[in-house]
Amino acid sequence: MDWRHSWPVAMHEDSGDIDRPDKPGFFSDYTAGLCSRKVGECCIDFSVAVVLPAGGSGERTGLATPKQFCTFLNRPLISYTIQAFERVPWIKSIVVVVAKESMALMMDIVQRFQHRKIRVVQGGSTRHRSIFSGIHALSESENGMAPLKPKVVIIHDAVRPFVEEDFLCKIAMAAKEQGAAGAIRPLVSTVIASTSEGYLDHSLERGKYRASEMPQGFLYDIIYQAYQRCNESDFEFGTECLHLALQYCGTNAKLIEGPAALWKVTYKRDLAAAESIIKESLSRLACVITGGSAQATTLANALHKTLGALDTQLDVIPDIRHPSNHWNFIQISVGCHSISQVKAVVRYLEEMNQALLYPVVVIWVLLDNSDDSSVSERTVEPAVIMELASAAKIQNLLLYGIQLHHSKEADCWERSVGRVTEIISALIRDRSTALVGQLLQA
Repeated sequence: MDWRHSWPVAMHEDSGDIDRPDKPGFFSDYTAGLCSRKVGECCIDFSVAVVLPAGGSGERTGLATPKQFCTFLNRPLISYTIQAFERVPWIKSIVVVVAKESMALMMDIVQRFQHRKIRVVQGGSTRHRSIFSGIHALSESENGMAPLKPKVVIIHDAVRPFVEEDFLCKIAMAAKEQGAAGAIRPLVSTVIASTSEGYLDHSLERGKYRASEMPQGFLYDIIYQAYQRCNESDFEFGTECLHLALQYCGTNAKLIEGPAALWKVTYKRDLAAAESIIKESLSRLACVITGGSAQATTLANALHKTLGALDTQLDVIPDIRHPSNHWNFIQISVGCHSISQVKAVVRYLEEMNQALLYPVVVIWVLLDNSDDSSVSERTVEPAVIMELASAAKIQNLLLYGIQLHHSKEADCWERSVGRVTEIISALIRDRSTALVGQLLQA
């Protein structure tokens, strides 16, 4: 029997009793972090390393692939988690612990997404054995270099991708001061015990208990000694690292209530929720490029107002430049001959490797004016945009086209802008691969 249920911090990370927001927008800290949050604001003046156990089989998802390697938006879940730690400058090294059969796959992920500060090591047959392998690796030399044993080590689940620097800072600081620290969350459901016959035995007073979560932080020497002293039963059946520090080192962990975003991807539906969160965060910021055209600028200003009402912040610029924090681009061209403009945007994003971590949306809005050109000149062959989009898709760039007639009638123009806004918003939000290369009519 697992001893964790008798410990005052009840129901560990895989419990269904942990509150999970219904709406992805609830995770404001994380979604803000993708677009504009400044990193490195926390002042940590001691060495910190991270151990990510990622050797689980993911049986509860019902999928053949372990959940940490399941892909959404063309990227495996574990890559999102790694990035959450990589973007924190005071974290100096990250050890990822995987099963023997997953070593090659994990190395490929590290190389493909250009992850830094990563060391991949082979785990054991249980969670505790894998964590100890990762902790031990931090005291071993690599490539002939002397080991850099950290002051504090943070242990986190590879399938909890939404963790922010400010909370990591709280855990690291508390671990340094107290020897150990861990995240907790309120219980939503009451915990009960049943008899062997399947009847109610007793229930726990929910207000006195908390759900133990990740991340957890430790002084390196404490957690290392705890693992050296624990027995085979702990290695085989235990799950709670904080308990080991208490039992074998007498270190009573500081418990810190964490944000709701710390939830763990456990079931198949959680993968869809994680994808929804990422998509929403990516849809909050867009850049519209006018090419210096007066007509394009008029449309851009109208879109700035209408898209803003849909919670999409729009930057208007005359040409492509410095797109470091953008994952959505709208190129407005006047006349079909301006295909060179969207080609320049695609080429620039490819050279910048902009879509390495997230799929980038490029929407080509073709604005025609009946007073300037004939109908035949305004018509764009579908094959033109499809060919360009097919090549861009290989680089994780999702190119769509929208054709719009610039009417001089105010009411008609307002309705057209409304339709374009709805289409743009849907394309940016959904990032549908099925519509890539399509020329939509507004």
